[in-house]
Amino acid sequence: MKHNVGAITLFVEDKARAKEFYARAFELAPLMEDDTSVLFRFENTMINLVDARSAGEMIAPGAVGKGSRLQLTIFVDSADEAIELLRGRGVELLNGPIDRPWGQRTAAFADPDDHIWEVAQPIEGG
Repeated sequence: MKHNVGAITLFVEDKARAKEFYARAFELAPLMEDDTSVLFRFENTMINLVDARSAGEMIAPGAVGKGSRLQLTIFVDSADEAIELLRGRGVELLNGPIDRPWGQRTAAFADPDDHIWEVAQPIEGG
C-alpha cells in the first residue's frame, strides 16, 4: 500500500461560501465542480469541499460531526510572508505568528466551516 495522501474531503455547510473562501485565501481556481462539491488542487493533494447534506452516502453509517477535530498544515519558506499574503486576501488569523518549541514558526486560521489551517516554517536551531 502506498502512503501518499491524494485527497482530503471537508464537509461544508455552504458550498458557495466555502468555494469563495478557498479561491480567495489560496488563490486557486477549482479543478472540478458539481452540484454538491468543488475540488481544489494543492500541489500534490486535492481538497474536496462537499456539501454536508450530501455526505451521508459517502460516510454511512457514520455522521458528519461538528467542531474542529483536525488541523491541516501548509509548509512554507516564510511564515511571515504567508501571513501577510493571507491577511491581504481577507483571511483573519486565529493565532500567530508564534515561534513554537518544536522548531516551527506557525500561524493558524479557520475556513468558514471552522476547519483549521496552519502555515508553518522551520526555524533555525529547531
